[in-house]
Amino acid sequence: MTGDKLTVSLIQGDLAPQEETDNLDYFSMMIEQIKEKTNLIVLPELFTRGYNSDIRSTAETMTGPTLNWMKTQAKAKNAVIMGSLTVKEDKLFFNRLLWIQPDGTVYHYDKRHLFRMVGEHEILNEGNEKIIVNYLGWTICPLVCYDLRFPVWSRKQSRDEYDVLIYAANWPESRAYHWKSLLIARAIENQSWVIGLNRTGRDVNDIYFRGDSLVVDPRGKVIADMGEGERVLTLSISRSAAEEYRKEFPTWMDADKFKIIE
Repeated sequence: MTGDKLTVSLIQGDLAPQEETDNLDYFSMMIEQIKEKTNLIVLPELFTRGYNSDIRSTAETMTGPTLNWMKTQAKAKNAVIMGSLTVKEDKLFFNRLLWIQPDGTVYHYDKRHLFRMVGEHEILNEGNEKIIVNYLGWTICPLVCYDLRFPVWSRKQSRDEYDVLIYAANWPESRAYHWKSLLIARAIENQSWVIGLNRTGRDVNDIYFRGDSLVVDPRGKVIADMGEGERVLTLSISRSAAEEYRKEFPTWMDADKFKIIE
């Protein structure tokens, strides 16, 4: 079934440091709070453990328990579920965002921009390929946290490259103004829906995360701000609203006047 509306559920949750089982149980409980019919459930970056000093030793494989849990949740809710975790592949380690569809189809995106201010680039390997997922007639580009600061990476190359840009994040309260401003900027420059889903609570280093998850329309208007604390929000977004705005104000027609430099 395809249509003009995509219903998205955002889970702005706290993370128990280094406790995978506790976090999976916690997010199972949060998912149960979604009573409406939904198409897509978004979880935070590194939702199984958060950032911790054992990020390599606790990495999973693509046959690990979190992937199986996500498949179970996606099937039960008949909805896509997405979020990132640390994944080991051969001798490489990635901050990998998993996109799991109800039929068990799996896509993944490896975080391109690793956050050097906490040494993520020294522990993990960067990804090198953006993905665009087609689902229910929508085209969706999932990215991770620090990627938000690099507009060239998310810049649309054509009018129809994607309808929605989604960031799963661990973005601290101390830079919340950057978070909100950049999400709005990505929506305005790409004339697309932008969703930023952040965690809340404190991590192992006592860094505080407010949440402040946003849904921004293609004009740059914030239509949902989840504010501070744990909560679940379900809402629908419209593809025709974006298409109408791109016809009204067609900046996309001049997008070929720049060249991306790798």
